[in-house]
Amino acid sequence: MKFRSIGLSLRFIVPLALVLALFGYLVIPLMDNFTVRWFVRDLDMRSQLLARTLQDPLLEYLPQKASGRINQLFDRAIQDERLYAVAFCDPKGVLRYKTATYPVSLGCWHPLVGDPEKKSLVRLPQGPVHVAESELMQDGVDMGRLILVHDMSFIERRSADTKKYILGFFALLALAISLITVLVAHLSWRGWINGVKEVLRGELMPRAKVETPPDMQPLAGDVRQMLRDYHFERQSDSGSGTGTGIEWTGDTLKDLLQQDLAGDQVLVVSNREPYIHEFKPDGGIEVRRPASGLVTAVEAVMRACSGTWIAHGAGSADHQTVDRHAHVRVPPDHPSYTLRRVWLSPEEEQGYYYGFANEGLWPLCHIAHVRPVFRSSDWDQYVKVNQRFADAVIAEATTDNPVVLVQDYHFALLPRMVRAVLPKATIITFWHIPWPNSESFGICPWREEILDGMLGSTILGFHTPFHRKNFLDTVDRYLETRIEQEASTISYGGQLTQVAQYPISIAWPEPDPDALSVAECRARVRTSLGLPLDHMIGIGVDRLDYTKGIIERFDAVERLLELEPSLIGRFSFVQIAAPTRTSLDEYQNFEARVRKLADRINARFSVGNHAPIILKIEHHEQEQLTVYFRAADVCMVTSLHDGMNLVAKEFIAARDDEKGVLILSQFTGAARELHEALIVNPYHIEQGAEALQKALTMPPVEQRERMRSMRRRIKDFNVYRWAGRMLQDAARLRQRDHVMSKIDLHSRVAARRRA
Repeated sequence: MKFRSIGLSLRFIVPLALVLALFGYLVIPLMDNFTVRWFVRDLDMRSQLLARTLQDPLLEYLPQKASGRINQLFDRAIQDERLYAVAFCDPKGVLRYKTATYPVSLGCWHPLVGDPEKKSLVRLPQGPVHVAESELMQDGVDMGRLILVHDMSFIERRSADTKKYILGFFALLALAISLITVLVAHLSWRGWINGVKEVLRGELMPRAKVETPPDMQPLAGDVRQMLRDYHFERQSDSGSGTGTGIEWTGDTLKDLLQQDLAGDQVLVVSNREPYIHEFKPDGGIEVRRPASGLVTAVEAVMRACSGTWIAHGAGSADHQTVDRHAHVRVPPDHPSYTLRRVWLSPEEEQGYYYGFANEGLWPLCHIAHVRPVFRSSDWDQYVKVNQRFADAVIAEATTDNPVVLVQDYHFALLPRMVRAVLPKATIITFWHIPWPNSESFGICPWREEILDGMLGSTILGFHTPFHRKNFLDTVDRYLETRIEQEASTISYGGQLTQVAQYPISIAWPEPDPDALSVAECRARVRTSLGLPLDHMIGIGVDRLDYTKGIIERFDAVERLLELEPSLIGRFSFVQIAAPTRTSLDEYQNFEARVRKLADRINARFSVGNHAPIILKIEHHEQEQLTVYFRAADVCMVTSLHDGMNLVAKEFIAARDDEKGVLILSQFTGAARELHEALIVNPYHIEQGAEALQKALTMPPVEQRERMRSMRRRIKDFNVYRWAGRMLQDAARLRQRDHVMSKIDLHSRVAARRRA
């Protein structure tokens, strides 16, 4: 404890001492220079006074050539302790009379050219002297010049004394300030520690009456939240009999379902299906997975949990690959769950998906400087399609209490619709995109209906505490509810909804002995792009969406090449952009802007066949993306606003060589977890360019340290833990409802008996 106290004191004293030493180092020369200037001006005035005193007798003796009297006059003058020597030069510059102390090297001294305050200073072997001259005139005739030499050694002695005084002053000042600072720091630190203890005591012992000190109130909420998160993790890890040291896998999730949820049926609802069947040009059928972070995360959970996934069948061959109940077993290679497809007419898809969901809710929630559009006809289709999917959930349910996982903003109304028919169902709604502040959400004409629909959920999840808080504020503003901020619950219509943050993740990839090595991936990608093997590559993987910051990313690449011309012809950025929502004007215009910007940058900086921007607006399978991730030197994720963004985590998971650098937008949920990435503001183009330059020149040792830390975090907090936390919360709430229903039943029976 003593050593910690000394260490804490040194944290304050050492920087303070360094600052004061630096200040003294700068001040002493200034003071020395000021002292010299002050003494020089004083000696100039003194020399003028002495010259006037000697002028009259000297003018009397000169015509007489009375050398004895002149020398006697000069000798009496130098009896002054400061006046060192006196001399006289005739008008022709010949030294006629001088004292014995007069330096021969001065001769008939003339003023030096330079600083007027220093031209009278002369440094001789015996030390510095001050030299002044005065012209002697008689009846307008030049009689010569009187030269006075003053000793300057006393100034050096006084200057040395001044330095000692200043150093002593700063030493005493540093000591006094250090003592005061350490005293205040220790008192403050002790106060904060005691305050934190009081907060912890109040949190760990709820019955204890503890008042939070006023200066601790800003910290108290954060401490309580950290404690709740800690206990939540402990409960999540221990609820299924697994400790914090146990790795979360698909098997862990299966055990959790069996133990905590008694193997209840799991139903997933999303707009996008995990597998799309499409006709090939030759008439055959191919299966592909869409570019979607939602699909990436939830599909891994469904492989582990089995059950049924209900989604919109949008593939050209989807009808031909299902049975009479619109079912198909997936994945095609190793079927582990059922995909139930829901069919929509072109009018329904246009109004519900392209209209209300993606021209209304998407820009509203992302605040990406695109004006949301709301139409009554789109809303009508949104309500109709939500009911269609709710009916599919009810039809697929084999019990009255299934676990329903509702995914994203396409189905805000569905939880209430399912709750109306299956009141015992456990409905977990996860909102994959950001939730705006209450004022912004107020733009939506049907805000109350959307909030009412979402509060049909048992659990409502968001990526970050910020989005969760925004939702609570929105509900508080537009609905009559009872909100428990500490427990993060909303009581509405006689039902309790738990609102929490569940940062989504990915399934950690299993070791694949047949996978290409990083060196092989680097060679394959560069060869396919026609680039040299030592060519540096950056990678961006997104849907072609205006919220992903693709324009800003290209601007950063252009600025990098402007600032670092040596990278021209040595660096290329590969942008993989999967087409999306191509029927919307906003997306068509955005694609045109992206292509135009890429062409302009390439026209400026291409060297031969080496283009700085390689734009691939086409779909890529996950295996292909992994090869690009492993081949790249840097990955850029520059979303203008994003819920989580799993591309960042996929890049990290692919880098088992622990190399490569991640540049991550501060406006992604992932930025709250991946602190070792280079965090940037995507709107600041120079900052993006500087991050790129730093990434491309980062030493391998630093890359390894950053990547190793992020890989460890993502491996521990994977998608199974994400799903497990929600399912365990659901199990806890179901158990609570079960107990409450029993209590209610006993109360009613007792009331009848008393009656």
